[in-house]
Amino acid sequence: MRILVVGAGGVGDAIAKIAATRTFYEAVVLSDYDVARAERTVAWIAEHHDAETASRFSAARIDASDPDAVAAVARAHGVTHVMNAVEPKFVPSVFAGALAAGAHYLDMAMSLSEPHPTDPFALPGVKLGDDQFEQAADWETAGRLALVGMGVEPGLSDVFARYAADHLFSEIDELGTRDGANLVVRNEAGEEIFAPSFSIWTTLEECLNPPVIWERDSGWTTTAPFSEPEVFEFPEGIGPVECVNVEHEEVLLMPRWLDAKRVTFKYGLGGEFIGILRTLRDLGLASTVPLRVRSANGPVEVAPRDVVAAALPDPATIGPRMEGKTCAGVYVTGTGVDGSPRAVYLYHVADNADTMREYESQCVVWQTALNPVIALELLAAGVWSGVGVLGPEAFPADPFLELMARSLADGGYGQPWGLDERAPVSRS
Repeated sequence: MRILVVGAGGVGDAIAKIAATRTFYEAVVLSDYDVARAERTVAWIAEHHDAETASRFSAARIDASDPDAVAAVARAHGVTHVMNAVEPKFVPSVFAGALAAGAHYLDMAMSLSEPHPTDPFALPGVKLGDDQFEQAADWETAGRLALVGMGVEPGLSDVFARYAADHLFSEIDELGTRDGANLVVRNEAGEEIFAPSFSIWTTLEECLNPPVIWERDSGWTTTAPFSEPEVFEFPEGIGPVECVNVEHEEVLLMPRWLDAKRVTFKYGLGGEFIGILRTLRDLGLASTVPLRVRSANGPVEVAPRDVVAAALPDPATIGPRMEGKTCAGVYVTGTGVDGSPRAVYLYHVADNADTMREYESQCVVWQTALNPVIALELLAAGVWSGVGVLGPEAFPADPFLELMARSLADGGYGQPWGLDERAPVSRS
């Protein structure tokens, strides 16, 4: 296996650092438009690992917006798998470039949605991933796999959902992904500041688009941003966090392979964060449509969202000023295999202190990066296999979760996952 990682930001950096602890591949090419970012990660690996490990990593410049450029870099390095770690706006070009190069493909976020033109808060328009699933036949004909949504959410949450369907429930009422954290970022004076732990570009896309809900009787429908607030109790000391509906890929993926009456995604944003997002929206600063702006060198066109992203701290750099934990998981309700009502929360927690100490990566990007590396290892071993465009729930969950939880000494990743039994939901 020869892997091209497209994007050397926070997640791409963490993917490379985690991969450096494994031996299932022949080479990893870490690429970025700013090749210096990729070179910094490769240098970090050389500093922290032996010469043999370092020799398997290299850096390359790439233009992720150009499918021909993606294909050219992949061909030049004899790549077998393209790992997309850039903003989701580049999914179409990286997706096309991987197929043109004859490589397999993985991503952690799918092709973008477009709201319904007349009724966006009731009906979906173009859904997340629609563009990719429409090309499934091309990938099947080529005998290549596009494993989409293989991060943490989507990704690990979908693996958990498959595990619940296979082992814990005879009938599922709801698959509800729930994401929460108690993370705090402080400035040099020790004051808490607004610094999103993930790409603000992606966060704005997810949180301000109409959230999608799937129900067996009505299919996919949409609702207003920040709807259906609920307080969810997160484990391992995180505690209660208010969660709201957010557009996310799990709702578009899980119903394709798993049988449930309802599928939702709720994100623990908190009141302050929601207020900031609404302000950005109301001021037009969440827009991706370029505006003509005067500058010292004459008029330029710039997208407001790109300005917001440039003004905020790079999520890859805030780890030293961050403290707390992040939790990703899926809350499943329904009928257990014994015929009794059951509710469980399957989850994984990452502590920023641990990920910074071991990888110098903040916990949100590290937790996202962990799962595609595990998936690549299962693909390299032939434990997972397939062709076409498939989501994580299309594959058996057991080998993934076993390898994830197995100790480092025994060849695993040393990342245990949890299963909390919750009070069954009343059906009255």
